[in-house]
Order: sequence, then C-alpha cells, then structure tokens
Amino acid sequence: MEPKSILVSDIYTLVAEQEDKEMKEILNGLKEVFVQGWVRTNRDNGSVGFIALNDGSCFKNVQLVYDAKVVKDYDKLSHVNTGAALSVVGELVLTPQAKQPFEIQVKEFEVTGTVDPDYPLQKKAHSMEFLREIAHLRPRANTFNAVFRMRNAMAMAIHEFFQNEGFMYIHTPIITGNDAEGAGNTFGIYTDGKNPKTEFFGKEVALTVSGQLHVEPFALAFRDVYTFGPTFRAEHSNTTRHASEFWMIEPEMAFADLNDDMECIEACLKHCIDVALHRCPDEMEFFNTFIDKTLKDRLHHVLHSEFKRMTYTEAIEELKKAQEKGHKFDNNKIFWGMDLQSEHERYITEQVVKGPVFLIDYPKEMKAFYMRQNDDGKTVAACDLLVPYVGELVGGSQREERYDLLKKRMDEVGCTNGLEWYLDTRKYGGCPHSGFGIGFDRLLMYVTGMQNIRDVQPFPRTSDPIKY
Repeated sequence: MEPKSILVSDIYTLVAEQEDKEMKEILNGLKEVFVQGWVRTNRDNGSVGFIALNDGSCFKNVQLVYDAKVVKDYDKLSHVNTGAALSVVGELVLTPQAKQPFEIQVKEFEVTGTVDPDYPLQKKAHSMEFLREIAHLRPRANTFNAVFRMRNAMAMAIHEFFQNEGFMYIHTPIITGNDAEGAGNTFGIYTDGKNPKTEFFGKEVALTVSGQLHVEPFALAFRDVYTFGPTFRAEHSNTTRHASEFWMIEPEMAFADLNDDMECIEACLKHCIDVALHRCPDEMEFFNTFIDKTLKDRLHHVLHSEFKRMTYTEAIEELKKAQEKGHKFDNNKIFWGMDLQSEHERYITEQVVKGPVFLIDYPKEMKAFYMRQNDDGKTVAACDLLVPYVGELVGGSQREERYDLLKKRMDEVGCTNGLEWYLDTRKYGGCPHSGFGIGFDRLLMYVTGMQNIRDVQPFPRTSDPIKY
C-alpha cells in the first residue's frame, strides 16, 4: 500500500482533534505518511538524527527522526543542509509527552533540492536590514514566514467581513486621470518617453493614489461596496510607515452618515483583530515573544474596548491642557487648525482616553474636498481612528452629497476640471453616503507589532533603488 501524501497542517489538526471519532479513525490510518518540505535544521548525534522540516502548510515544523539502523544512506541524510528540499516516507508516531505532539520516523527519503554552501539563512539571528537585502529568501525565515501568513489571513478577513455584511467587491482602475485631490504625489505613466498629453490616453495619466472616487459611483447603484487593491504615491519618504506602493481597503456605503461610518470601522477592525488572535495562534505567539511582548495584551484591550468619540476641537483643548501641566511635545506649537502629529494622536489615545478613539469634525481646510461640510462652516464630517501606541489607523468621512456645496468646494481647490463625472453622481440620484480607508500594510504592522512597513510587504517599493 502506497503511503498517504499529507500536509503537516492536516496532521496537526488530526492530532489536536483526535477525540473526535472520525478524526481518530483518519489518524489511525496514517501510520505511514509521505511529506515534502524544506529543512530548517538538521542535527546528527552519530546514530540518530533530527530534522525540523517545514512544508509551507503551517507555521509549525514537523520533527523527522532518522535512525542509522533503519535509514539507508544515513550519512547522506545527516549532511543535508538547511534550506534543502526533502521528500520523506516515514511512520507517524504520537509523542504526547514530548515538546511536539508527534514525529515522523524516517524510512525512506529523497533530496529533491540541494543547497549551495553559501545559503544565507543559517540558524542564527539575522537583522531586518540584512533580510530586506534577500527579499526572495526571507519568507523562509521564521519572522517573515509568520508575517506573510498573517498577511494572507488579514486579506481573507477583510473580504470575509465585507462579504458577510453584504458589500460588493469592486475592482477600481490602477491607471487614472485624477489624484483623488492631493492624496499624494503621483507616478506619471509614459509609453515611450514622449509627452503623455499626446499619447495613448490623450491626457496625463498616473498610477492611482486611491480607489475612492471610482468606487463611490458603485455605492450609488449597489448601496454598500468596497475596493481593495494596490495604490501608489511618489513620495521621497524613508520613514518606517511610508512606501511607494501599498494596498488600500476603501468601502463606501449609501444612505450612511458619519456615525454609520464609525460603527463599520469599529466592527471591521475588531473582526480583523479577532481573526489574528484566534485563527493565527502560532503566529501571534511568535510575534508576542520575539517582536512585541505587549502585542497580545494591546490587541485584546482594543478588541474589548468601546471606541470613544472626541471632536478635533476637544482634542486641541486637551493638548493645551497637557502643555499647561508641563507636558513637552516635540511639536509644541498647539493651535486650532494644526495638523496633528503622531505624538499628539498618541497622547490623546494613551493618556486622555486610554483606549481607541475617533477624532471627528476636523477643520475643512485640512481635509479633502469631498468631505461633507458641517453647519458651522468651519469643519467637515470626518473621522480618524486613533489607537494606542500607533496613532491614526483609519480615516473616513461622510461625503458631501449636496451638488452646489461640492462644486463650490471643488472650484475653490481647483480640481473641478476632469472630475465633472464625479459631480454628476450628485446630480443624478445622489444621496448621503460615507466611506473610509484603511492602509492594509499599516494594519499588518498593527496586528503583528512589526515596526517597518518594508517588513510586512513581500517586495517593498520605496524611493530606494529597486533590486527586485
């Protein structure tokens, strides 16, 4: 009888759930198994050896035990290097008293991919900077194995949340003729170095900085929609939170005001945190142990917190009070109309609210033209979600549905030309609607504790020279 090919993740599931009668029967039928994966470590004691093998199906490794009395070419297997690809037939043995719940005792093996001696990922600590230089290999390192598993889980969590809430997924264009009103410097598109105005699209075009303007019209047909895709900003910024290419989650909801918007933001973020904590326990334990020892406590705190609400004006007053009491900010000039820095946002959420908080009703001069103007004539119905230790995580607003006010504001900022179609959505059956944006990569930083956006992206794109 041929041995059964099985993924290591499936074995862990069967072992963990063996009290279930059906699972136990399957497990009992797996005495001899066939696994394939990559060697993480290989330790030879002379007559018995131990290999930690990872097959890519889960974060955990499986321990292979090979005995000189059983395995032909024992010496060959004992010299298999870290990183090699290996195929193994062996006996599955439960080891409930040991560190791992089971092991595979090797009977036969085949080295399906050898490794040169200069393989850079040896069993030792590597700096993040070094690992960025080998981005094609770093998914094999424990940190990035966990990061990219979490990236996959969070992407699925986003789709799961919105699909379960009845939202429709819309693919908005990557090539665009607008910059979403100053959302960031754009990457212009050229076909062969000539003037783009006379080529191909008949006007200047660029890579999108946001899918929002293009997804809004779909909200006015399908009610609740979202777009989730790559966006681009040509900023020469080398901070740990900025990249030239990143992914954005941008929902839009028809017949929804700012309160509806904030409720959706809170539910979405809590769903993502819940997925991270409860569906990715091995990865979260790794992050909490090796990346940020306060991570799980912080996420649990947010998950079980009521998200407070505070106006921008109230926040400015709180910052002024802090100054009067002797608190020193790096940016110590506090005034109404200023753009809050991360230190100010963190003070509000960590010292004043002591938890997540929505700041609302920002000065209209600070925000984009499409945000709904409040009755005071000075502020707009915008919200930023601030969370402890990070600051701003999500930004949203109720959109301006009144044609005359929207056109006046667009004329003021000089963006009407080319966006006449956007104004049309207010002329033809427009209604109150709201939306928000979550930087997916920053969300990944938040749930993993990683400190640099370059370390949550597979092949990061910044203003540095591109290697890959």
